[in-house]
Parts: sequence; C-alpha cells; structure tokens
Amino acid sequence: MSIQQNIQEIRKHIPSHVRLVCVSKFNPNESIIEAYEAGERVFGESKVQELCGKQETLPKDIAWHFIGHLQTNKIKFIVPFVSLIHGVDSYKLLAEIDKQAAKAGKTVNCLLQIHIAREETKFGFSAEELLETLNAGEWRSLKNVTICGLMGMATYTDNREQIHTEFRSLKVLFDQAKGQYFNDKPSFCELSMGMSDDYQLAIEEGSTMVRIGSSIFGHRVY
Repeated sequence: MSIQQNIQEIRKHIPSHVRLVCVSKFNPNESIIEAYEAGERVFGESKVQELCGKQETLPKDIAWHFIGHLQTNKIKFIVPFVSLIHGVDSYKLLAEIDKQAAKAGKTVNCLLQIHIAREETKFGFSAEELLETLNAGEWRSLKNVTICGLMGMATYTDNREQIHTEFRSLKVLFDQAKGQYFNDKPSFCELSMGMSDDYQLAIEEGSTMVRIGSSIFGHRVY
C-alpha cells in the first residue's frame, strides 16, 4: 500500500479528538511530502540534525514534534521552530529548554516523559519523581516553557493486558497531575501514548496523541 493509503486506513481507527503525529524519522523528504499531500501536517523526528535539515527544506506549515531523547547542548537548534517536545525526562532538561527559549524570545510546548514500561532502556520520570518535581514547584517560575501534558511508551510486548495496564497507569497519573497542579491550566491537556503496534489500545485508555511511523512509512532502514 502507498503512504497515502496507509494514512487513510489508520485514520479510520483514530477518533477526531486524537491527534496523529506521523513519525518521519529516518525517512526521506519524498515520503514526508507524500504524507503532507495526504493532508498530514504534524511530523515527529528524533534526531536534532535530521530535524533541522528537514525543517529547512520542507513546507513551512508543518508542525514539527521532537520525539527523541534530547541532549541539553542541542536544544538551542530546535527551539526557534519546534511545535512540541515530547520527551522531557528531567527537571534539568525542562529548565534548560526554558533558558534557551528565553534567549530566543519563544515559549516552547513540552510534555513530561513518564517511565511506564518494564524495560530499563526507556527514559522518563517515575510516577513518584513526577509528583515530587511538581510538588517542589520550581517549574512554576519557568516562563518560557508550557507543560502541555504527559508522554509515555508501553513495554514492547504481545501481552495486551500489560500494555493496557501501563497506559492506564499513565492516564491515572495524568488525571492526578491535572487535578493537583494544572487544574487552572487548560494547556495541560495532552496525553501522548501509543505507537504503530499499540495505538488502538492507547486510545482506549485515553490517549489524545498517537505517534505512528512504520504503519505509515513502512519499516525504516537504519
């Protein structure tokens, strides 16, 4: 199937209130243009250099999401144009994004990444660390970042019940954070969870944003 057909098929399973992030990392500009011509405008990249190159050469109405592990020394390169940073996995990183955004005269939208998988390789706050960080309150003084919600990745497994449980735990944490710390902030509304293999389970558990790559573009050659 073509990229356009893949998107049409996936769109049938995504309700209108859930946003689709087309994960275009490692895919060429031609593939992104195919998705763009199918009507998609939100694309996700995980490498700063690759993202900057694509942003320069592709249509300017694309909303670029950074979905990889972000190093502090690279923040300044994406701050001028990035639409949303998904993987903020420490307070230190959030504070550095704020600092670079202030220099650029911008406010940057961020999601806090939560470690929900039973795998050591995934980054993120634990539930306890998140609540400790929010409770400490230092984040309230950051004027150039907007915390828009939470993001997490489930364990890579065929055990659907486990995936449901992990996504459900993230939704519970999101509701808790919203109720305790962001009740007066309508901008805290995004729950980014679900990828090609598990996005339908994520939507069932309350995801507002799914990140889909291989089901759209095919499996990438690294």
